[in-house]
Formats: sequence, C-alpha cells, structure tokens
Amino acid sequence: MTITLIWAQAHGGVIGADGGIPWHLPEDSRRFRALTSGGDVVMGRKTWESLPGRFRPLPQRRNIVVTRDPEWSGMGAERAESIEGAIELAGDDVWIIGGGSVYRGAMAYADRLEVTQIDADIDGDARAPEVGPEWRVTASEPPTGWAASETGLRYRFLSYRRRTPEAPSAHQRDR
Repeated sequence: MTITLIWAQAHGGVIGADGGIPWHLPEDSRRFRALTSGGDVVMGRKTWESLPGRFRPLPQRRNIVVTRDPEWSGMGAERAESIEGAIELAGDDVWIIGGGSVYRGAMAYADRLEVTQIDADIDGDARAPEVGPEWRVTASEPPTGWAASETGLRYRFLSYRRRTPEAPSAHQRDR
C-alpha cells in the first residue's frame, strides 16, 4: 500500500478559499488526473461538496469521503468515519486529496507527497500541512526555477519521500 498526499499551494501554504481553489492552473489539474486515475481518493466531506457536480464522483477512481456524520451519503462515494477507516477501506494506491484537516491527519500515514507550488501570494482560509525535515524532495519539475502556466502563473511540481522511517503506522502494522 502506498499512501500519497497530493495538493497545490500558493505562498504561505494556501490551498483554498471559501470552499474552493482560488486559482486556475490547468497543468496541475492534468497532473492530478494523471496521477490519481485508477487509485482510491480520500477526501473530507467539504472537499467532496466543493467538487463541481459533473466531476462528482471523480471518474476512474474509488471515492472515499471522511465524515463523522453517520447519515451522510453521496452518490458514487463510500463513507468512512475516520482517516484510519478510509485507509482500511482503500486498496493499494491511496491518494489523500484534502482538505486541510484531512491532510494534517493523514501525514503520519503518508509515504509520499506530491505538491504543486504556485509562485503567488493568494488569500485563502485553508492551509497545507507543514512539510518537515522527515521529508526529502526526490523530483522537481522543472529541475530548477519555475514553469509558466498557460494562465500566466508560475509553478513547479515537487515529489517528496519520507526521509527516515517512523514508528510503523497502522496500515504497516496490520499488513
């Protein structure tokens, strides 16, 4: 099982504003689709609800929504009461796609991070988790500097792996 967190962030770790993504970066959307297709995506209820109806559930992926509301249901989604429960439901290719509290709760389980950095100051009310010294960059696209989006934003894709193994996480102990 591989658990990967994937997000895009502007300066200051901003990942969202008012329940949505406060930028348009088609290159990031294409990368997100390419990486997560065929896997299981885990998200919080607010992230599920922020998806446009035509994209809900995300196609070619198993959609798992974390919510404490036992009455919640969403067409095409499975409900889990916790991040741990979502990971137990998921298969071998797990993608944590948001929001902020789900990212923070899933960091301890993650093997990889896929982060799109956006070179812009953008106001927002949702933030990415801290990427601490236990993580190392294993790939950068472009290798140095920034790429230019068709929308004019500057961005880069960073791939991280855990630097040192931590105590076994729940999914590692149970396998």
